[in-house]
Amino acid sequence: MTNVHDVPANILIKEIAKDLKNNKKVKIPEYALYVKTGCSKERAPHDPDWWYVRMAAILRKSYVNGFVTVEKLRTYFGSKKNRGVRPEKFRKASGKIIRDCLQDLEKLELVTVVEKKGRTVSPKGQKYIDLLCKEILKNGLDSYIEKKEIKIKESVKENIKPKETTKQKK
Repeated sequence: MTNVHDVPANILIKEIAKDLKNNKKVKIPEYALYVKTGCSKERAPHDPDWWYVRMAAILRKSYVNGFVTVEKLRTYFGSKKNRGVRPEKFRKASGKIIRDCLQDLEKLELVTVVEKKGRTVSPKGQKYIDLLCKEILKNGLDSYIEKKEIKIKESVKENIKPKETTKQKK
């Protein structure tokens, strides 16, 4: 049986986010258009679908780790704050965003609450992720991976064409 460990994380997160947006009818809160993802960030995310990506990452993280809490996820999604001339310092991510994502995942019955341990993936959520992994592997990983190296090589070849000299033109 295929599972999360058989598929690269970035591909799985993109597919879960796409599926949450299209099929699961998750609505982005109004404040999500303006809010930063943590105090270490300077601006709100540029990607208009960042909410679905965050939900997908939280769902995958809860599958891989077993039990997750809001504090653990805040630490995982945190980053270093640029403090100008002073050294950078680690800051946790926003807890409100993570709590809302977890609550939405609970409404979809993909995550369940376990007392004094946190949240974990429900059997329905595990089945959902395993089916997506199976579909990704069935279609082949090559169809999901962007082949940037090939595009770069082709553009380099176009720019390095030998220049025509005056003798060659005649």
